[in-house]
Amino acid sequence: MKYKIVALVPMRHNSERVPGKNYRSFAGKPLYHRIINSLSTCPEISQIVVDTDSPVIIEGLSRDFSDVKVIERPERLRAGTVPMNDVLLHDIQSVEADYYLQTHTTNPLLTAETISRAINLFLHNNNIYDSLFSVTRTQTRYWDLLTRPINHNSAILLRTQDLPPIFEENSCLYLFSRQTLESKHNRIGERPLMFEMDRFEAIDIDEELDFRIAELLYLESENNS
Repeated sequence: MKYKIVALVPMRHNSERVPGKNYRSFAGKPLYHRIINSLSTCPEISQIVVDTDSPVIIEGLSRDFSDVKVIERPERLRAGTVPMNDVLLHDIQSVEADYYLQTHTTNPLLTAETISRAINLFLHNNNIYDSLFSVTRTQTRYWDLLTRPINHNSAILLRTQDLPPIFEENSCLYLFSRQTLESKHNRIGERPLMFEMDRFEAIDIDEELDFRIAELLYLESENNS
């Protein structure tokens, strides 16, 4: 069965910690080019939709990615405090799909191959799971603010590689249906599938240091390819 899968990519104009990061030059091109190029080469994706309030991004998409559908974000959803689920609920009213894949511009090392692998894993198991989200495995010792161990027994000093893994929701990939999003008001449903990703691809740009590290790693991988 052929499913219609729409990729949703929210892109705000303003960013508090890294000004203009979504359209800032990254290895010679605006950052958002990286994720659009990756999504464009995924055969499973039927359409790419960008939700933005940025005139810079709207102009750039019109020039460089004319096949991408743009949804101009309404004023009521533009504040940084607006939950992403509210933005997505608005977007799915504008485009129909069997499933929606949501990602971000701030995952520039995410490859088309990984996106396709996540989609196919979910589609082969969508009779069991109602959604998918990507995670990164961590095996290190965590403590809470009261110096209580979270994931280990401090009296038994296991090697970190022997600790039970904890999985971080890395915000790279989400797959969900309209029904899941509308009924749960959440991208993650009641029966989610965790999709484990390589830490390299899961690098997310939240701060200036993240931007510099991601760009260096990207350039290094390009030079080695």
